[in-house]
Amino acid sequence: MAYSKTLFGTMPDGSPVYAYTLVNSRGTECTLLDLGAIWNRMAVRDRYGNKRDVILGYDQPESYLTDAAFFGAVVGRNANRIAGGHFTLEGKEYQLAVNNGPNNLHSGPDVYRNRIWEASAGADESGSYAQFSLWSEDGDQGFPGKARIEVRYTLDEDDGVTISYAMVATKTTVANFTNHVYFNLAGQETGKIMDQKVRILADAFTPTDAVSIPTGEIRPVAGTPMDFREWKEIGREIGADYEQLTQAAGYDHNYVIRDWDGTVRLAAEAACEESGIGVEVYTDRPGVQFYTGNYIDGEKPGKGGAAYDKRAGYCFETQAYPDTLNHPNFPTTVLPEGKEFRSVTTYRFVCR
Repeated sequence: MAYSKTLFGTMPDGSPVYAYTLVNSRGTECTLLDLGAIWNRMAVRDRYGNKRDVILGYDQPESYLTDAAFFGAVVGRNANRIAGGHFTLEGKEYQLAVNNGPNNLHSGPDVYRNRIWEASAGADESGSYAQFSLWSEDGDQGFPGKARIEVRYTLDEDDGVTISYAMVATKTTVANFTNHVYFNLAGQETGKIMDQKVRILADAFTPTDAVSIPTGEIRPVAGTPMDFREWKEIGREIGADYEQLTQAAGYDHNYVIRDWDGTVRLAAEAACEESGIGVEVYTDRPGVQFYTGNYIDGEKPGKGGAAYDKRAGYCFETQAYPDTLNHPNFPTTVLPEGKEFRSVTTYRFVCR
């Protein structure tokens, strides 16, 4: 196992941005940035023995700072949407910024993605790792409590990237983290995902209204185009005349992980027949948002000048359900004062 630190670029104020690259004995490479704890690059071998970078991203910091797609970003304190940016906690009402129609998305415009995190790298028996830490002050993004946040990426010898999240705060607050990494298992520059196959171990999903807020219903996927219980090409039913797909312009929905009990389990997987590359998603979170890049606009070139247009990649965002704070029947995102939040997700890359 090995790791290295290199200069990635500079912020508008001249502050340096560093890249930390983790390498295992197979030659698999995982690159992370201290800007936003962003997952920038993932180079794995295809069935022909050639390396392909299978996640979307940029070659310079300034592109990330204005990236509406959140390529590879750690998202918190609360991932996904909060209806109207409004919630009540311990009898007190909170109003967050609205930045996605009438709603708060990914905690609003003052995102962790645009901040330089404290960073270090090393190696131990679990693999090589990069660890990122951030202080979030009381009232930051509108949330209560001063919080210490830590995110650690570990690359192991079996081509798994484990993301461990931890947070503790001085007041009862909200904790719901995810990584917004976009996969294209044919290679980040190819723009081809529609024939890649996906399987999601979920018998139900949380349908949404016209502004992508869950209605509170837990709806079975059986008999609908939302059903990924068996392997299915992303493009097979994405254009179906089904309200949930038409109003979201594709898949952008939270799936309810089957038999969730808080332990780490296989939640989803994807595969590309052409490259032979697959990814397995293991998590202890109750949901996973499957998003097919419906609003990638191609405005900025990606790594190596790649064109990222609509549906150039897809996400498996492990999470609590969207708008959980306003749905008592959903698994909670409330973190009591002084209690530590911990969560783990592993993306394991395989070659078939």
